[in-house]
Order: sequence, then C-alpha cells, then structure tokens
Amino acid sequence: MSIQFENTYARLPERFYARVLPTPVSSPSLLWLNEGLAELLRIDASSLRSESAVQALAGNALFPGSEPIALAYAGHQFGAFVPQLGDGRAILLGEVVGKDGRRYDIQLKGSGPTPFSRGGDGRAALGPVLREALLGEAMHALGIPTTRALAALSTGELVFRERPLPGAILVRVAASHIRIGTFEYFAARGDKEGVAILLDYAIARHYPQLATIPTLGERALAFLECVVKAQARLVAQWMGVGFVHGVMNTDNTSVSGETIDYGPCAFLDGFDPNRTFSSIDRFGRYAYSNQPRIALWNLTRLAESLSLIWEESEVEKARWILGTFPSLFDTHMEEVLRRKLGLGVKRDGDEDLVDDWLRLMAKERVDFTIAFRRLWRALQLGQVEELIYTFNEPREAQKWFERWLNRVGDDAVPIEERKEQMRLSNPAFIPRNHRVEQMIESAMKGDLSLFERLLRVLRRPYDEQPEEAELEIPPGEEQWAYRTFCGT
Repeated sequence: MSIQFENTYARLPERFYARVLPTPVSSPSLLWLNEGLAELLRIDASSLRSESAVQALAGNALFPGSEPIALAYAGHQFGAFVPQLGDGRAILLGEVVGKDGRRYDIQLKGSGPTPFSRGGDGRAALGPVLREALLGEAMHALGIPTTRALAALSTGELVFRERPLPGAILVRVAASHIRIGTFEYFAARGDKEGVAILLDYAIARHYPQLATIPTLGERALAFLECVVKAQARLVAQWMGVGFVHGVMNTDNTSVSGETIDYGPCAFLDGFDPNRTFSSIDRFGRYAYSNQPRIALWNLTRLAESLSLIWEESEVEKARWILGTFPSLFDTHMEEVLRRKLGLGVKRDGDEDLVDDWLRLMAKERVDFTIAFRRLWRALQLGQVEELIYTFNEPREAQKWFERWLNRVGDDAVPIEERKEQMRLSNPAFIPRNHRVEQMIESAMKGDLSLFERLLRVLRRPYDEQPEEAELEIPPGEEQWAYRTFCGT
C-alpha cells in the first residue's frame, strides 16, 4: 500500500472543498487493475491487489497519507447555471507525482454521499464504471488527452436507479479535477480572492510557464489563452475519431485540456454531423458538429469568471483571446483531416477535396471509422473495391477516389510515410456503442471476458488485428435509436 501522496489541493482554503470520508461498502472486490497506469504512478501493482489495498480502494479504510476531500464547483448544465454542484459521488484521496514528473489526482468515484450530493446516494453502478474505464483507456490509446482509471471494484451492494443494479467504484486518475465550473463557483459568490488563489494554483499545476508573469490580470489572460488553445486542440482530436462527448457542461470541461466525465458519450457509427446520443440532449446542444461552438461558449464562461481579477482595460484582450478559438480549432481540425487523408503540403483544391469527402460520407451516412480506414487500406493494400462499395452510389465514390489518388500521387511526401501517417490517424477499432452495451450486459451477469477482450483490442486501435475483425463491424439500423445515459 505504498502510495506517496502529496496533497496540494487539500492545502488550499477550506471553502474549496469539504473534508469527508468514503462510506464503507459491505463486500468489496477488485474487478480490474490498470497495471500500466500503476507503474506510471510509481505504485506497486501487486500491492494494490492485497486485501488491505482493496479495502482502501473501496473506501473502507484509508491509505496512509491520503486526505479525502470532495471538491466544490458550480456549472452551466445545458446552458442553465447551477451555483453549487461539487463532487456529489466522488472523493479525492490525494495526489501523486508520476514517473514522468507530472502530478496526478487519485479519486474514488461512487464512494458514497458528500455534502455536495444534493440528495443523491453518492454511489455508482457497475455499467457506467466499466464504461468509463474502457473509454478512458481507448481514448488514451488513440492519443487523446483523457482521465484514466486505475481500478474498478465491485462493492457487493446494489444501487437503485430505474432498477436495482450492482454497485461499483471507479478509481479515477486525472491531471487534476479543476473545471471551468470550479472558477464559476467562486465567481458566482463574488469571491475575488478565491478566483485568484484558484488561478495561481491551476497555473502552478498545468501551465507553470505563466507563474512569472508579474500581475494577476496578465496571468489570468495568459491562463485563458492556454485553456483556449488546449480546448481547441482537444475538440478537434475528438472529432477526428468521431467522438461525441454528449454532455459538455462547464463542470465537465477541464482546464487541463483532458477529456473528463464519460457519461452519455458515444462514437459515431454512420456519419451524421448533427448526431446526438444523450437521452437528455433533446435539442442537439451537444451534437457532434456543435462541439466547437459549445467549447467556445464554455470558455466564455471561464473568461467571465476571471473578469473578477483583471482590470477593465484587459476586457478587450480577453475578447480577442476568445476570438482566436474558431481559427485555432479550424487549424487543428484541418490538420487532423489532412493527416487522415494522407495529404502533405497544402495545395489549392485540398479544401474542396476534404469537404466533398465529408459530404459524400454524410449523404449516405456511411460508417465514419470504416470509411477512413478503408481509404488507407485502398492505398496500403490496394483494396479499392472495399472502399468504393462502402457507398450505395459507388460511381460518385469512385470519382472522388480518383481525384484523391491523383492528388496524393502528386505529393512530395514519400508513399510509405504517407501510408504510415494515414494508418496512425485512422483507427481500425473504436469502442463501438453496441459492443460497449454488450460488455455491460455481460458484466452485470458476472462475466468480464468481453470487457477484457475489448480492452485488449482497443489498446492497439491502429493495428490490423484480423483475429478481432468482428469488432470492427458497426451495428445495423438500430444504431439510430441508440441513446446513452449519464448513470448518476
């Protein structure tokens, strides 16, 4: 149980959190342990399998040196401001410094009620816990910044949602749990000092190069600029693999630029830019193509919170910084798509070529992941017919393919380099929504074999794994009725 905790957030003023102990559970057992992540965190994985460690991971005991706290934050949820949210079912055990020199939070999710629970039971069901563990590892393997899971545990108890469900706890690891909503929490109370303390803490944690900027207002502007850049890059990375977060509330937007809170998220199957999955997103606020706009909306809420600590003369600078987001996002998205299509130095006509490909995909709602991967296979393996007959109108697809082939053939990028670039930009395997649901159903019956299989395959998303080819196959028409739920 040798975890070297260094608890800097717990040194902040007590209005930043509530000190609270996890609520014990009756019969905890370890379902899964992320040994690679444990190694990164300088934790002996074998020690985490001990009975005493399992008891601590389940909240029945404390690791030496941990100082459990539930963090305070607010948030805009579907555009409506809630002045107090906070960790209603999560408790931060403490922080560790990994082998890479970076600081990480270790948090128990589903560990019982806190002062921020608002009447909830503070627990988590097995399905959402395994879902978040799986998707976090998949996103990490895709090269997208994300929180990850160190472990998943069964509690031996039931939780009650629409029906009784087996309870579980997720041990989540994050660069931090500071959200835009954390800044909103203090700004909503007019707590200028709180915003200033949080700002300097977030800078020290995530953007230490800003710490020497002499004035508070200038540091706030520089911090805003860093978060704007991080979010522009992150959302472009999401969209490059067809990821739909599903609930981009400000309390689900990390200032570190990590993907956080895998609630009603999903990956596109058939390509529809207006696709939503969340059962509560009735008006498409968090649709696939709307994610950049919402990211900017959230960043504007961060700027409003920071406005407490800059001078009126700095407001225009903040507006200018926010105004850079669209071009930053467009630049990142263009680069993502150019890499996926194997394009080298930008040339006239490239934008039309990319746009026509996306329009063709959307027109026929072809599978997002398969279409891009088959384009690579057409170049790598000569499997042109496999690509062309992905579309119901193969002639139109054939015409576009010939345009693309002429374009890439007239490029200075060596062919083998282009092939590898495309392979590493177009995954063969994503967490298919129907497979995730099948995994959850099996796990509810005590069978984790599909979870383990998906995890093994999704950790190598860019590799050809012919023995697992069935996991590439999308669902049928029932996908259009697929809905996700937050699991709280």
